[in-house]
Parts: sequence; C-alpha cells; structure tokens
Amino acid sequence: MLDRTHNAAPLPPEIARRRTFAIISHPDAGKTTLTEKFLLYGGAIQMAGQVRAKGEARRTRSDFMQMEKDRGISVSASAMSFDFGAFRFNLVDTPGHSDFSEDTYRTLTAVDAAVMVIDGAKGVESQTQKLFEVCRLRDLPILTFCNKMDRESRDTFDIIDEIQENLAIDVTPASWPIGTGRDFLGCYDMLNDRLDLMDRADRNKVAQSVRLNGLDDPKMAEHVPSALLAKLREEVEMARALMPALDQQALLDGTLSPIWFGSAINSFGVKELMDGIGRFGPQPQPQKAQPRQISPDEEAVAGFVFKVQANMDPKHRDRVAFVRLASGHFRRGMKLIHVRTKKPMAVSNPVLFLASDRELAEEAWAGDIMGIPNHGQLRIGDTLTEGESLRVQGIPSFAPELLQNCRAGDPMKAKHLDKALMQFAEEGAAKVFRPMLGAGFIVGVVGALQFEVLASRIELEYGLPVRFEASQFTSARWVSGPRDKVESFAQANKGHMATDNDGDLVFLTRLQWDIDRVERDHPDLTLSATKEMMV
Repeated sequence: MLDRTHNAAPLPPEIARRRTFAIISHPDAGKTTLTEKFLLYGGAIQMAGQVRAKGEARRTRSDFMQMEKDRGISVSASAMSFDFGAFRFNLVDTPGHSDFSEDTYRTLTAVDAAVMVIDGAKGVESQTQKLFEVCRLRDLPILTFCNKMDRESRDTFDIIDEIQENLAIDVTPASWPIGTGRDFLGCYDMLNDRLDLMDRADRNKVAQSVRLNGLDDPKMAEHVPSALLAKLREEVEMARALMPALDQQALLDGTLSPIWFGSAINSFGVKELMDGIGRFGPQPQPQKAQPRQISPDEEAVAGFVFKVQANMDPKHRDRVAFVRLASGHFRRGMKLIHVRTKKPMAVSNPVLFLASDRELAEEAWAGDIMGIPNHGQLRIGDTLTEGESLRVQGIPSFAPELLQNCRAGDPMKAKHLDKALMQFAEEGAAKVFRPMLGAGFIVGVVGALQFEVLASRIELEYGLPVRFEASQFTSARWVSGPRDKVESFAQANKGHMATDNDGDLVFLTRLQWDIDRVERDHPDLTLSATKEMMV
C-alpha cells in the first residue's frame, strides 16, 4: 500500500491544487458523456458533444479514433487537462469495454483517484466490478456518480445497498434524488443544504440551485410537490441515521465512497461531483518505485510512461508517450535521463492534451499528465528522472486470452506488417509473438474486438490489408528461471516457443494440462501470466 501519511509536510500550492483521476464504468453507463460535461464546466469546450452524433451535432472530444466515432464506444484511454475553479484537473477517460481492459489497468497506475459511473437502472455491472477490483488492489480512493436518474431507475437505497454488498465498500450519499424517471426534479445536496433543480430544456445549461436552511425550510414547498417532499424528508432522515457521514480520511484510504446522483446528458449533478473531487479528492500521491518511493514534493523531476499512442495524427507517423509526472516542476527543454537506456533526452516539445487536440506545455508539475512525442525510444513502464536511477513499479502486462496468426493481404508487404505489429506491441495494444519455428506472427489480445481494431488501424494507418486466422495455440505464458534451464527447455520444446517484442521467451500452448505438466516436470522454471512492464 502507498504511504498516505497524514502528517506529511504540505505540498507546494501548485502541486496541491492538482487532482488526477480516471473515470471507470461498464460500457454505456455514460462515462464519455460525463467526461464531455467535465470539459464543458472546466471551460475547455463551449458545447458538449454526443457519443452518437446525428447529422451536424458535434461529436465527443475524448473519442478521437475513427472506430470510436463510428461505434460510439471508447477503445483508447485519452487524457485531458483543464482548470476548474481553484483546481487543475487531469482527467483520464478509460475504455469501458472489457476487450480493452488492459489499457484501463495501466491507466489506473497513473492516477490518484477514480470516479466510478453507474447506471441508475442497472446498478453495478460486471465490468464495473472488475475495474473496481483493480482500484482496490491499488487502494485508490473512489467517488461514485449514479447516472441516468432522469430515466426509470431503481430505488436509491437498493442502489446504495448493491454497491456496498458487491464492492464491499461503505457508501455515503452526498446528494439525494427527488423522484425518478419522468418525475425526476433534481437532488437535495446533503453536503451544502441546498436544492438543485434540473432544467430539461437545455442540456448545456447549468442547473438552478436554491439555498436552504435544512429540509424543513418553507422554500422547499415552492419547488417540490408535497408527496415527493414528504418522501424526500423521510428518506434523507433514514439515510443520515443508517449511513456513515462523509469522512475524508476514510475516502482517501479507499474504504468509503461518497455518491452523487444526476443525469450527465442533462448536465445535472456534474458540477456537484466536480466540486466534490476538488474538495475531497486526493492531492498527488507518492509513487512506488525501486529502490525508493518517489514523493510529489521532491524538487527533482521524475515521471513514468503508462501509455504509448501511435499515429494520433494520421498525417504524421507520430508516437506520443503519456507520462505521469511523479515529482518536481518540469520546464520545457529540460534534459531528463531515460533510466532504461541511461541516455539523456531533451524534452523540447512536450504537450498537454484535450483528447486529440494538444498544446505545447511550457511547464508541468507533479500530478500532471503530459505527452512526449518520440520515435520509439519510450516504452510503457519507462521512467524518466533528472539523474537518479529510479524505476517505477506496478505497471502490469497480462497474458493474452485469444491468439491468432496474422498475415499480410499482400505477401510482398510482409516487412511493413512487421513494422506495424511492433508499433502496436510497443503501444500495448496487442502482444506480438514470433514463433521459433515457422514464419509469420502470432498476435495475442484480451478481447475479440481488439482484432477488429488492429485490422482497421493497420489498414488505415499503414495502408496494409491484413487477415487474422485461427492459431493452434490458445494461451501464452512468460518463462523465467536459471538461464541454462530456460535454454534447454526452449530447445526441447521448440514447436511451442516464441519471443515477444521485448525478446522475452514465451511458452505457447493449447491446454492447461501442458502448463501443469511444465510446472510439475520443471520446478526451476516459472510460467507467468503477467509481466511487469519494466526493463
């Protein structure tokens, strides 16, 4: 667990105002719509886009790949930086689709908190649960937003009970909904004693707020019908009696999650959630590394690469490494040491993101996420420092669950395919294995949709039609152990051996029985389903 010391010296003001968080949810819970509204309130955009835009309606800013625009889903994590009041928000919108979960897992290593979005009608869904488990492994503080309250939704107490039971975390309501579906009027803000009313007419309009002196204020009756008002008073009284009060330390420890209710598409409840992130969310936290932890208030700059995105701009064969700054005050033009190669690297054109739009960053502080354009030097898991040999830990690479052979449509272009696949392997979009025997490549992914994304991207970005064919193998394990034992094992099992894009040995098989046999007959060897992305 990270050392969240309560009595540590206060961080420099510029670092203390940063809030770096990811948004996690099941697909279709409204995550990308919520991201758009965050940008709207932060003044970063003038009009929020729609995930599936009709005609000339503006599309979302955070989905920048062609496939994301066509299908209305997010397949790549995107980072956005903007100011909101006194705070600087660094927001990472993650793919909700389970086929892209590895990108999400890695993204969660670069944030200090997560906003969990759930659908008021469906409650906690399978992918939400998986992502929550990853947050739990990292003790990430979680703030919850219950979306789509303007549609038919479940009872508020049922939703809170389900979160508490399925995710084993205490929940405290920060707001309480008034009515549901067509009768949904807005929320009672339990933290600030005020009534927030939703405006259904204009989706880009901020909700109206009415200041109150508690629930018995006569002003309530002017805005809320008597039947709904009686129910609201009864429910809020029960909630206050049954549920814990909001305790910031419990939130930071990851044991308590405040929940806000609202409707992202109607811009309702979003500003209250953002206020909550600023007020209760964690400042930049220490980062686990070898040989020591990196603290955000250190003067020396240190950062690590948690994602590489290729060809964000199709006109240029560019690669951008997403770097989370772990400490210090970075200025453009600084020379940083690339710890893996021990070579200095002048960072002369770093960028800050608003999805695919970017601007040159003159400076950045601990907690910020910036992009460093490069030509393949930076990989996921790399650490950059001002000289000290530190290596950030905990960025995982998972064994693929689906394997297929990849062939170029035109055999004369096999060399181009090699280059394209290596590009995607370094980006973390797929695992690429070269078998010891035979030609061609075996591509491994976590979910079937990734094959479609890869084929479409290779064709769009490299002009190279490819086909994926069934492979005789179904699982892959990294092999480690004493060098002589590994070499003799590889020689004896050549038909099952391959190397990944880092040159590490991989054992490919069809059967779990094979894996069990190797573990039984070769006790010196370790077959691993995950690999730390650290060189």
